[in-house]
Amino acid sequence: MHVLEVALNVLHEPVGDEKVRLTLEAFDLHAKGDLEYPQSASSRSEPVPDYPARDASLKFVHPSRAPRRGKGGTLESRKAILHALTHIECTAVDLAWDIIARFGQHEEYADVLPKEFYEDFLVVAADEARHYTALRARLEDLGGRYGDLDVHEGLWDSARRTKDRLEARLAVEHALHEARGLDVLPGTIERFKRGGDAETARLLEEVILPEEVGHCAAGVKWIKWLKQESGREKYAGRVWAEDAKTFDSVEDWFHSLVRGNFDGVLKPPFNTAAREAAGFTPAWYLPLAEV
Repeated sequence: MHVLEVALNVLHEPVGDEKVRLTLEAFDLHAKGDLEYPQSASSRSEPVPDYPARDASLKFVHPSRAPRRGKGGTLESRKAILHALTHIECTAVDLAWDIIARFGQHEEYADVLPKEFYEDFLVVAADEARHYTALRARLEDLGGRYGDLDVHEGLWDSARRTKDRLEARLAVEHALHEARGLDVLPGTIERFKRGGDAETARLLEEVILPEEVGHCAAGVKWIKWLKQESGREKYAGRVWAEDAKTFDSVEDWFHSLVRGNFDGVLKPPFNTAAREAAGFTPAWYLPLAEV
């Protein structure tokens, strides 16, 4: 089985549980050494969908019309928070596979990226798949169901802007947005604790938050790697390499990528400790923040 084949299968699969099954099967194949990886830009060439397939039971609305989650003081509020988190994790599974499928056969990057790149994002996909399963189970324990509430595609609308530039995708989706998740999780954990839901709070605090640190770290790691590789003669003329070489530091390059591909504003408070653990130090994000 080829990792790009799995990636496309997941992106074309509408049912969340099936996305999880395909993801975890691929992770097992990788562990056994039975998963193939790209060797060159010509190894595969299949179109990647702009949006992944979605379950017909989900109703999508504009982000401004998404249901209010509340502060966790009522059962309905806690269900709304869990529903939103479940959808975020399902989307995160697809995002991890999309970066593999899209750039693993892109002429600018496919012959550049090492096996370790695919392995890192396979780990991210497997983590997100387990998060989705656990959160959906907690939602069902509380009497809810994934699909009960409207959802939005804000993350995918953002991802589409970076569909042709790996460095921008890493900066916006896999560093900036992942770090924002690290910022909001402590508050979410406290809401469940105050609401008397110790089980969900423990899941978020002991399983999901530590693993999300690693996901942000993957984004930071591969932006750094591209910046380091940009000076190699064999990549002269590549758009990403020529762009990277115009900046004195990887942080300066990151700032340019965010400013060119993200319209939002970074606002504190920041989970400084978690960001530091991911290698996402203040020099990366404070120059972009509204403080």
